[in-house]
Amino acid sequence: MIREKSGNSRDLSFRDQTDLKKEVIIHCNELAHQYGYTDLTFLCGDIADYKGVDHVDMVVTLHACDTATDYALAKAVKWGAKVILSVPCCQHELNKQIEWEALRPALQYGLIKERLSALFTDSIRAGHLEAYGYQTQLLEFIDMEHTPKNILIRAIYEPKSSSHSKQLQEMETLLHADLTISKLLPLK
Repeated sequence: MIREKSGNSRDLSFRDQTDLKKEVIIHCNELAHQYGYTDLTFLCGDIADYKGVDHVDMVVTLHACDTATDYALAKAVKWGAKVILSVPCCQHELNKQIEWEALRPALQYGLIKERLSALFTDSIRAGHLEAYGYQTQLLEFIDMEHTPKNILIRAIYEPKSSSHSKQLQEMETLLHADLTISKLLPLK
């Protein structure tokens, strides 16, 4: 999360990065200290439980596993983030739920089911952000040769609600999707 302290867009304050891996947190805090980032703090904890701020200008997530992405996106909306940059990871939630008779021949293959689930999950996330006034894009941000987890959800707050809420709800029903993002950011 990045929060602007002074009102000057060039004087940004980095604040409270969270991760569940203690060794990552220790290493990142050492690096922040080594490079003189006195306002940059890394905390060991779950984003779902984080209560350190009530407003931010930008939220950035990188490979937040499974539903951690959903909690980060919901917190970003709640905190009034103007910009959200999120690189999701391992979207297991829909993979366990997805059923669609017409796609059964494809869904029988684990790899295909996993990739379709990831793509559908990220498109559903983007749709929920749009319902809350964000203009969203799903972008490939790094070449596939480096990582298959290369989708970036870019969301810019421009108060204009999406007209696709009904279709998004129908798609979720069709996929048998009962996702965390849908509970945290219900369609309006």
